[in-house]
Amino acid sequence: MSLITLIPLLPLLGFLINGIGFRHVPKSLAGIISSGAALASFACVLSLFFGFDGKPQVVSVFDWITVGKLNISMSFLIDQLSLLMLLIITGVGSLIHIYSIGYMSHDEGFGKFFAFLNLFLFFMLLLVMGSNYVVMFIGWEGVGLCSYLLIGFWNKNNNYGNAARKAFIMNRIGDLGFLLGIFLIITHFGSVEYADVLERVTDGGYLSGDKTLFYITLLLFVGAMGKSAQIPLYTWLPDAMAGPTPVSALIHAATMVTAGIYMIIRSNFMYSLAPDTLHIVAWVGTATAILAASIGLFQNDIKKVLAYSTVSQLGYMFMGLGVMAYSSSFFHVMTHAFFKALLFLGAGSVIHAMSDEQDIRKMGGLRKALPITFITFLIATIAISGIPPFAGFFSKDEILAHVFEHDKVMWGFAVFGSMMTSFYMFRLLFLTFFGEFRGTHEQKHHLHESPITMTAPLMILAVLSAVGGFFNLPHIFGGHASLAEFMAPLFAHSNVEHAAVDESLEKTLMVVSVIAALISAGLAYVIYVGKKTVPVADEQVAGFQKVVYNKYYIDELYDKVFVKPITALSNFFSSVFEFLVIDLIVEGVGKLVKSLSAEARLLQNGTTGYYIFAMVLSIAIIIIYSLKSFILG
Repeated sequence: MSLITLIPLLPLLGFLINGIGFRHVPKSLAGIISSGAALASFACVLSLFFGFDGKPQVVSVFDWITVGKLNISMSFLIDQLSLLMLLIITGVGSLIHIYSIGYMSHDEGFGKFFAFLNLFLFFMLLLVMGSNYVVMFIGWEGVGLCSYLLIGFWNKNNNYGNAARKAFIMNRIGDLGFLLGIFLIITHFGSVEYADVLERVTDGGYLSGDKTLFYITLLLFVGAMGKSAQIPLYTWLPDAMAGPTPVSALIHAATMVTAGIYMIIRSNFMYSLAPDTLHIVAWVGTATAILAASIGLFQNDIKKVLAYSTVSQLGYMFMGLGVMAYSSSFFHVMTHAFFKALLFLGAGSVIHAMSDEQDIRKMGGLRKALPITFITFLIATIAISGIPPFAGFFSKDEILAHVFEHDKVMWGFAVFGSMMTSFYMFRLLFLTFFGEFRGTHEQKHHLHESPITMTAPLMILAVLSAVGGFFNLPHIFGGHASLAEFMAPLFAHSNVEHAAVDESLEKTLMVVSVIAALISAGLAYVIYVGKKTVPVADEQVAGFQKVVYNKYYIDELYDKVFVKPITALSNFFSSVFEFLVIDLIVEGVGKLVKSLSAEARLLQNGTTGYYIFAMVLSIAIIIIYSLKSFILG
């Protein structure tokens, strides 16, 4: 068995062991098995990464589907993109597994939870390792299933179950577009293998603006809109906070929501020839970044703030993809994995200390009781706000520079979104860790730093959030853009060209971005530390702030336009159509046949009386028929 096949197999084995015996495997052992499987997978990825010679490697596991000339194999591809994604998934995923040992220690479903975590990891690995779109789709659907299982993990709560169903259904809407895109790829290229599709596109004389590629890329993007929470299919992600906090970290940082970005980067050779699709991608990303950031300004649930932050940051990634800054977008995927995992796990540490309280209005002054959580959360906040020298500054500013080359108006929106990001993140930091404690006496008495199984991952992620930007240090700071150089072979057929940004202009753009972030952070400090302002109770929110606080009533709009009409239609079919068509016609025919067959069965049931009766009746019929013939004849 090769090292490559071990990578997804190990988490699958962890799932099988904990899943089959979750009621019998001791808690201590269940956590070790699950985390050990993730760490062993990470070790395999590290070995592959350091031994990688720059040449893509395809490993065929078995032939899967053969229909005519179409052959689809279960096979894995190891190249620059899959290796980097594997490092993020298994590395950050392992830290989340270890963190979960402490966070879920008192939960009665401990073993089942770790089984689901391992299954999630397996499907995400399948998604990024597949050498064709069908294997990617299997992983794509698998993480959708696991998100349903984990978001609704505490299934005794109906609201959590509703959130899980919402995530599952909205992802199915996007997945339909993805599936139609795959069908178009099969129809036009006769293969789903990335290498085959690339060869047919490059050798097929396709020109920029080709309608076939436009429809394929647009349908694939619909899938990305669902999985990576872009307008209009973004509303499931904030509700996904219903799951345990480690689940939020896994979905938001290391796995599921990055699948859409991965898919577009993997398909870059088609997107680069579909400028209309790229235009749509860029502006959908821009609108999503602004909308989500504005909603995050007034949220008071610590996890909801981070959820809308994720939606906004994903918007920046799609913005970068839309201007063909593929490596820059992936750079932000990587840094975002570090600081967003840290933010969610830090929030989990706060919630753990606050006896499951998530309202930041009831917190305050926690930096003294939770020093490690505070320092690591501060680092992540600085990183996501784009303040140097932490990771988010380098990755976000790289996207902003490419957007500036492409569209100055879009760049203005992006900077505005960056300002809002800095404001709501420092607002969250100040309300949670500064000022006086606003919780109950029991909560104050319970305050304590989290155990080492939770704080150790926080410290590792804090280091990565601080230094992660140096993996792709730009030339103006004396770096070599190492990440972009490593990924360059992936875009050899995409003709990705960017006008060289003047060094002085690049520095000016960075200064503008940093000043904007610092102004927002300073404003948050003045309001929430200087003036000690605490957000008002929900019923006191009024005016435009109420509209934003209620997320522009988009969920309510969807409910009226889509959910209620579909529910009414289903009720009609259930009460009317089913009764008139199913019950009366279909079941009526069945009952008639059943009745007739019951009578006919008497002909051979061995009852002497019935046979005599049948004989007499037959004789009577024969006599009547004979008499009729005699009289008429």
